[in-house]
Amino acid sequence: MKSPVTVGIVQQQAWPDKPQSLAASEAGIRDAVQQGAQLVLLQELHATHYFCQYEDPAVFDLAEPLDGPTGQRLAELARELDIVLVGSLFERRAPGLYHNTAVVYDRAEGRVGQYRKMHIPDDPGFYEKFYFTPGDHDAARDEGFTPIDTSLGRLGVLVCWDQWYPEAARLMALAGAELLLYPTAIGWDPNDDAAEKARQQDAWTLIQRAHGVANGLPVVVANRVGFEADPSSVGAGIQFWGGSFICGPQGELLARAGETSEQLVVEVDMARSENTRRIWPYLRDRRIDAYGELTRRFRD
Repeated sequence: MKSPVTVGIVQQQAWPDKPQSLAASEAGIRDAVQQGAQLVLLQELHATHYFCQYEDPAVFDLAEPLDGPTGQRLAELARELDIVLVGSLFERRAPGLYHNTAVVYDRAEGRVGQYRKMHIPDDPGFYEKFYFTPGDHDAARDEGFTPIDTSLGRLGVLVCWDQWYPEAARLMALAGAELLLYPTAIGWDPNDDAAEKARQQDAWTLIQRAHGVANGLPVVVANRVGFEADPSSVGAGIQFWGGSFICGPQGELLARAGETSEQLVVEVDMARSENTRRIWPYLRDRRIDAYGELTRRFRD
């Protein structure tokens, strides 16, 4: 990967109105580029509200193919601004088959790869299994935990719930990822007290910084902001906490956002990954001969 690389994050509010949400994404991208960003990461499902708070078959009408209007608009922005852009699509792959997909656009080359979210949650307020099919895992077809090559380097792109699984980050690192990126949509239940909210956000930040430490890689995380009501009126809605951040290969925070819409732009010294791995050689000392039972659900 080229070093240094100036990385930008767009942290924004989003709405059911797709043009309004995409206009906010575009404004954030342009602002980040004006600050020098060469690589820009958008949050999960930035083109719409977080519709997974409820189950409604009509919501599938929001989905688009990879090269639909939203994909074309993101590709045009990457080409015009001469950047690598990582966006998010509610993808319609085939009738009745939908994915939560991160898509990578590389300057004038257009779309150079996509990653379909592998871990799909199903919790109150996060009913994603109703909408999303997990991505396939087939390294030979560049699917699943496979980095995406760009003009700036090899990107290990994962999505939201994937960020809690060390296996996903490790597999990306073992496949040569030079940077881990997590577009995200996570927030608080308004009914939780302040102590519980702090525990949740701290755990979220900590686990992703730990992926950087364990793999000797920088990590870039983009989360959404703002309160989004549950359209079904069953739940209390979600207060998305923002907190987007960029950390280095020892988990050190390079920049962190607050709870409102903003852009983070930071120069990342990619050469530090090599130097860090020489001192902390976790990949060298892994006992790959002893890890076979990791493929079991549980060791009874």
